[in-house]
Amino acid sequence: AGAGWGQARDEAFQRALTEVQRHFHRCARCTDAVCGRCWNVEAGMCLRCVPDTATEVQAARHRGLNREATRRAEEAGEGRAAGYDVDTPRQLVCPSCSTETRGGAFCHGCGHRLAQPAQCGSCQADLPAGAGFCPGCGSRAG
Repeated sequence: AGAGWGQARDEAFQRALTEVQRHFHRCARCTDAVCGRCWNVEAGMCLRCVPDTATEVQAARHRGLNREATRRAEEAGEGRAAGYDVDTPRQLVCPSCSTETRGGAFCHGCGHRLAQPAQCGSCQADLPAGAGFCPGCGSRAG
């Protein structure tokens, strides 16, 4: 195990490098070494520097599809927005179990009643925080 071990190891390492090098290509543009899957044979460069045209066209089609679907979904959402109550505050995380509630009246994780505005006992109108009297009917709050 003397001095010959280091030399044998170095020679084995060089053989391994030589064996592996034939599976990789060096890009003339970015100088990266890439495998055959990442190599554009026609251009003699890596696919990052010279992407495959058919692949780029397919990706562009999909980006266009996503962009148009997003636009149409936004229009549909704008149409539904008239029926959404934007003035009612909603608790989005349950204070009891930290489940995301998405604005419901009760937590779907533990059933905890989420923060809801106080309501008048007479007319059921929402009472502003700290109100002494109902702004809808004038009844005493609370």
